[in-house]
Amino acid sequence: MKLVPFLSAILVMVFFYFIVVEREALFEFAGIGGDSTEVDAQNEVAVDDAPSDPVEAPEKSVAVIARKSIAQVIDSAVILRGETQAARQVELRAETSGQVVTEPLRKGTFVEKDQIMCEIDKGTREVSLADAFARLAEAKSRIPETEARIPEAIARLQEAKSRLLEAEINKNAADKLFEDGFATETRVVSAEAAVKSAEAAISSAEAGLKAAKAGMDNIGASIQSAEAGVASAEGEIDKLTLRAPFEGLLESDTAELGSLMQQGSLCGTIIQLDPIKMIGFVPEADVNRIKEGVRAGARMIDGQQVFGTVSYLSRSADQTTRTFLVEITVPNADLKIRDGQTADILIEADGAAAHLLPQSSLTLNDDGDLGVRTIVEGRSKFVKVRVLRDTVDGIWLAGLPENAEIILVGQEYTTDGTPVVAQYEETSQ
Repeated sequence: MKLVPFLSAILVMVFFYFIVVEREALFEFAGIGGDSTEVDAQNEVAVDDAPSDPVEAPEKSVAVIARKSIAQVIDSAVILRGETQAARQVELRAETSGQVVTEPLRKGTFVEKDQIMCEIDKGTREVSLADAFARLAEAKSRIPETEARIPEAIARLQEAKSRLLEAEINKNAADKLFEDGFATETRVVSAEAAVKSAEAAISSAEAGLKAAKAGMDNIGASIQSAEAGVASAEGEIDKLTLRAPFEGLLESDTAELGSLMQQGSLCGTIIQLDPIKMIGFVPEADVNRIKEGVRAGARMIDGQQVFGTVSYLSRSADQTTRTFLVEITVPNADLKIRDGQTADILIEADGAAAHLLPQSSLTLNDDGDLGVRTIVEGRSKFVKVRVLRDTVDGIWLAGLPENAEIILVGQEYTTDGTPVVAQYEETSQ
């Protein structure tokens, strides 16, 4: 056990004993005299003289670096991330079955409108077409004979009507003579029979006329049926040749020579890349800033820049992302832009007042809103902002007043209402 620490501990204990227990004796030994009552009275006077309200310590100001900024009107383009898309794309598929009889076209081939892509063997389809034409000719050949029956039926009807008129005259005469006693009852009965026979002849003639007209209707139906057969046979033959609906590039090989195609089998895929579309999705906050027909541009991943116009803006939002589809039509005569490439899209919008500030000036408030801290009457104040554009010189922010004092350094050490001492940065925008 070391002696020095032990002696030090003893001396400390003795000192605290005299301070706490034998304080008065210690003061007398040290030459600090005085009546304890006098000391207490002085203490009471000191307490009475003390102010009743506590004195608040002065607020400490935070030193910051700030900038006096003036808003400028800039072209507030809407910036999107999108991709390219072919203006038109179609998959040519067979509508009938058969064996391919043409050589295939290889993918990447540029095809013209109506160019033959695939051709299927005709088989017995031409025989079916000839049979349909024969049935049509047969139906038409019956027209003269059936038409001739109609005038004949009309003549018979007229003859029957004449005989009825004659029979009625004879019957009236027989009735008159019978009343006067100059004719027998047999003559009267014979005249009535002649009238009924004439009436029956009229009914027969009318039935013959109706039959003749019905024959013409049947011939008309037969002709229509035959014509439908011809159209069907010709349609089947037309389906054997698959042609390009528009000019474009083959995205896949066409069907191989000798392969069997069924209904719905793929012949080939054609895409049209001139013009090409740039598609993107606009957030709700920016959708009203875009109008159809305004100018737009895009920068591809390789740095290529292209320009076009807005051709479509959706009126219905995507249910998942709550964004709106926008399409931009861009000329692509050299076909350098491919389908499915990534692009940064900029769409022209109305100008907006903005401040150019360094990115380091941005901060977040307690609610997670993006903004900057400004100086108002010597105190810090948070202002929520919106980023319009990001450049190499800084970011353009909207949402600030026209003239603002923005804290550039030290904003993280302040809150709303904190006194600040600003040193202003010299800048020109």
